[in-house]
Amino acid sequence: MKTVSFIGGYNKIDLMLYIAKVLTLANKKVLLIDATINQRAKYIVPAINPTKTYVTEFEGFDVAVGFGSMNEIRQYLGVDDIQLEYDIAIIDIDTPEMALNFEIERNYKICFVTAFDLYSLKKGIEILSIFKKPIKITKVLFSKNLLKEENEYLDYLSLGYKVVWDKEILSFPLELGNYSVTIQNQIISRITMKKLSDHYKNSIVYLTSTIFSDDISAGEVKKLIKNIERE
Repeated sequence: MKTVSFIGGYNKIDLMLYIAKVLTLANKKVLLIDATINQRAKYIVPAINPTKTYVTEFEGFDVAVGFGSMNEIRQYLGVDDIQLEYDIAIIDIDTPEMALNFEIERNYKICFVTAFDLYSLKKGIEILSIFKKPIKITKVLFSKNLLKEENEYLDYLSLGYKVVWDKEILSFPLELGNYSVTIQNQIISRITMKKLSDHYKNSIVYLTSTIFSDDISAGEVKKLIKNIERE
């Protein structure tokens, strides 16, 4: 199972739902894990019988909520001693404690997701304190117009931490129209992408094909997004 963590104080769950949907349509068995304090997935993803911890199916992939480690998920699924039967697991993490519990330093890849408000930046930076040796992390930056000064400020805040930033920076636009799509998706309990901006969709293509380059190409992601738009 290939595990990718999306860490940071910024709200990442909707982006991760889009990625999980695309990977699922590419015939990957996907597990999305919400290991954040607020557990937004508990309120966004419909579940027949939500409890303190549970795994539910949504749009073809599984969503796990309330778990403190991979071992807890294995115990819940009754597979304590064997590998989880998923191709890809993506984990939403916003605290150092959960980063440690899920042993993210052993992940296939780690993405640091943030906008440039100080809460998102500084809460995200806290997670970097768990690393005892240099580790490569990819920046996923949300900004209206990504400025050199914004990226430099993130670099400044991360000085002294054991992080090696990937040269590849993945950027997403902060646009009101995309937020409206998010609200609509939550109301209808579906993942639709038709009214997302071209910039946002192109960013999903780039991120998914970059982070999961061994699993899916940019051309495949584009085709699958068009299929989602037609639904």
